[in-house]
Amino acid sequence: MGSIKKEIVVEAPVDDVWAIIRDFGQGPIRMAPGYVTECRLDGPGVRVATFVNGTVLRERLIALDEAEHRFVYSIVGDSVAPVHNNASMQVFPHDNGSRFVWIHDVLPDELAVAFGVGMDEGLRVFKETVEGTVTAKS
Repeated sequence: MGSIKKEIVVEAPVDDVWAIIRDFGQGPIRMAPGYVTECRLDGPGVRVATFVNGTVLRERLIALDEAEHRFVYSIVGDSVAPVHNNASMQVFPHDNGSRFVWIHDVLPDELAVAFGVGMDEGLRVFKETVEGTVTAKS
């Protein structure tokens, strides 16, 4: 199984970062405006996120742990056609800011490269957005 782990340090309080991550309906747009162009709820616990490159992902909420600042979701349906996809996002205190950890586990393994590239760009925009310096690329 391909597993991708990305971490960044964000100069913002944990509660501020968590408020964005935990927002199932609009979190992706709040995280990466311009990189995520649309996000809408599609039934209980399912959202549809559209990215600047035209990719559309249906994502199911798996777990939301307020105490641990941890969010877990899975891509469902045929939007990317992974055999398996599970992801988690978690926020930890770090110095005067936050450490954000994002993990994706995918099958087939070959999807790990594409997911890693997308995660890198999403995290770049997320950091700039939270720190107030956003310059989204198209």
